[in-house]
Amino acid sequence: MPEAAVDASDDLWPAIRREAQRAAAADPFFGKTLAGAILTHDDFAAALADLIGRRLGSRAERARFTFFSRDAFHDEPDLIEAAGRDLAAIARRDPAVTDLLPPLLHYKGYIALQAWRVSNWLWRHDRRDAALLFQNEASNVLQVSIHPAASIGSAVYLDHATGIVIGANVVIGDDVTILQNVSIGRSSELPARSPRIGRGVYIGAGASILGDISIGDLAKIGAGTVVTGDVPAGCTAVGNPARLTNCPETVSAA
Repeated sequence: MPEAAVDASDDLWPAIRREAQRAAAADPFFGKTLAGAILTHDDFAAALADLIGRRLGSRAERARFTFFSRDAFHDEPDLIEAAGRDLAAIARRDPAVTDLLPPLLHYKGYIALQAWRVSNWLWRHDRRDAALLFQNEASNVLQVSIHPAASIGSAVYLDHATGIVIGANVVIGDDVTILQNVSIGRSSELPARSPRIGRGVYIGAGASILGDISIGDLAKIGAGTVVTGDVPAGCTAVGNPARLTNCPETVSAA
């Protein structure tokens, strides 16, 4: 069974370590990086907290981001469970990778999402200045801005992950894939409420999803589509303004 098939959190960390050990043996120079990033840590939570610190903070600020991340993961182990499902989801969905180690080390969308998980924990614990600091740094360094007050499920994949903006109070379900330059947030119309994205939704590059609307489970949003109305489950939305296509028969007949 390939390492990418690993999904359970108890098996994830040993699989990552095995990949790191093989890579270090194959390339001693790269092995030094792997030793610091993976092999010196006792568990996935410690390694992930360190990686968040490395990606977000300068040398002087790295310890602060790592500390906040460790605090969050220790207090709420479900964050690590979700992080594991996010990582396994990349290995399942991205045809360019077959292992867990490359997206963990190199995919900025993955680190941006885990930094958001920490910022959301901080927000929920009324540490809002720290939460907004995470959002600001992720936006500046990784070009991904997710408001700490958003709600995001697990097994979520931010693919390419440049120019993604997710606003406050947006709700995103499990197994969602979001490509680059996507905006999800409130419209200018009142009342100013945010979109709700269902399970298994695919959102193409450059799409905008705006306002008090629902995107149903397993819907697809085409590249460059502007969505300001509900999209029923299983439908595909394309164009500006969005029009529906490929809907299940039960939706089309409704």
